[in-house]
Amino acid sequence: MEITTRMEFDAGHRIPGHKSTCKNLHGHRYALEVTIKGEIIEQEQASEFGMVMDFKDAKELIKSTIVDRWDHAFIVYEKDQEVVDFLNTLKDHKTVSLPKVPTAENMALVAFESLKKAFKKKFNKSITPVKVRLYETPNNWADVS
Repeated sequence: MEITTRMEFDAGHRIPGHKSTCKNLHGHRYALEVTIKGEIIEQEQASEFGMVMDFKDAKELIKSTIVDRWDHAFIVYEKDQEVVDFLNTLKDHKTVSLPKVPTAENMALVAFESLKKAFKKKFNKSITPVKVRLYETPNNWADVS
């Protein structure tokens, strides 16, 4: 059985060297949808009876793994030295450095890999993320599965 939950966050980024205005510093209201796979719990005495897992518990793990880290941060490519140097001059600035250019595709991939590790640590292999969809805008998104 698969279940999906959605969370939103705000973050800034840029795509260095891009041909359009995406090369400028800018931000988005991102939406993150995570699809989780597991068996429906059949033990009648269990709190999660009839569920794969409680949506609240799923959201807490997703929030602590991705949303809390990325919300109201500037997400920067670690080799975008000009912006990295600038961000390092700011006091108490929330910066997330990624090993990949922060496109929707790469951010979805980073989120998926991070969530796979977090779910494996907490649930071994009984509950796993099988898809991440990251909306950069309401009409543009990237899927990883």
